[in-house]
Amino acid sequence: MRARLPLRLARSAAFTVVCVTLAVLGHRAAGGSGPGWWAVAAGGLGVTGAAAVLVGRERSAQTIVGFLVGTQACLHQLFDLSSGGGSPLGLHLGHGRGVGAGLGMMIAHLTATLVTGWWLARGESALWSVLRRLGALAVRRLRRVLALLGEGARGPWLPLARPSRRPAPAPAARELRHVVRRRGPPLPAAS
Repeated sequence: MRARLPLRLARSAAFTVVCVTLAVLGHRAAGGSGPGWWAVAAGGLGVTGAAAVLVGRERSAQTIVGFLVGTQACLHQLFDLSSGGGSPLGLHLGHGRGVGAGLGMMIAHLTATLVTGWWLARGESALWSVLRRLGALAVRRLRRVLALLGEGARGPWLPLARPSRRPAPAPAARELRHVVRRRGPPLPAAS
């Protein structure tokens, strides 16, 4: 399945909100000053544009997490530059503290990103599952309506349709598909 433009825009907007909010909250919680409004707007537009290109079809969890890690690194750099604390040449994770604080911040960033990526991947899977089921339901309903229209349009001048050569499935088999069957004699009583 491919996503049309309205669904693509909705999915990229949802990804952007989650991604930019995570970056802003992470930046503030790590002790960095708040990013400038222009940085949040520029980061949001950049993430929306990149996400709109990638959300044309269902993506794997690895792709989602990888894209989220990359966008978080870019947003971190942008936010750090907007608050006046960063250098554009390297990934700055310490916010002016020592190596231990920088490593702790990197671990915190990656943990939050991995958890959020897993959450987004589960949402992606659920969305595409619902879309596939809705598509299958629409096809079944359309076939039923066309079959009813075909029967109603048939007059006495049209021959009756031949019965199908396949036997119809037994209704009990369809209803009991998920039943657990355990046959056999009962277990002996524990002595």
